[in-house]
Amino acid sequence: MEAVIFCGIQATGKTTFFIEKFFKTHVRISLDQLNTRNKERRFIETCIFTSHPFVIDNTNPSREERAKYIAIAKANKFKVTGYYFQSKLNDALARNTQRSGKERIPEIGIKGTYNRLSLPAIDEGFDDLYYVTVENNIFTVKEWSDEI
Repeated sequence: MEAVIFCGIQATGKTTFFIEKFFKTHVRISLDQLNTRNKERRFIETCIFTSHPFVIDNTNPSREERAKYIAIAKANKFKVTGYYFQSKLNDALARNTQRSGKERIPEIGIKGTYNRLSLPAIDEGFDDLYYVTVENNIFTVKEWSDEI
């Protein structure tokens, strides 16, 4: 049983990474898709109840936002794995301009998330933590180092 928590500003590749790495094995839980915290909570509860692995595919920029997911996962004996997506503001803004419709985020939203972003740390309760970069649509995953 695994709970995966993504962390990073919008337009850093989180959902694409989910599709490539977790689509066949984990339930995707995303406010972009579910729209309300109530629906999100109910999906998490269902995954917990059925012992099904899940991915929280939100920005999760702060320790406080990540803490609620870590707490429920740990309380139910799920392994907690974190993936931090390199969050270079200019790169994210450029990728965002390639989006259309609802997928395109207002620039102020991306900048606001960037300003709230704090790097995750193992001491938050992660069992494993990784650093993800994307270049030319290819993801590179490295083990976490506090020197990043």
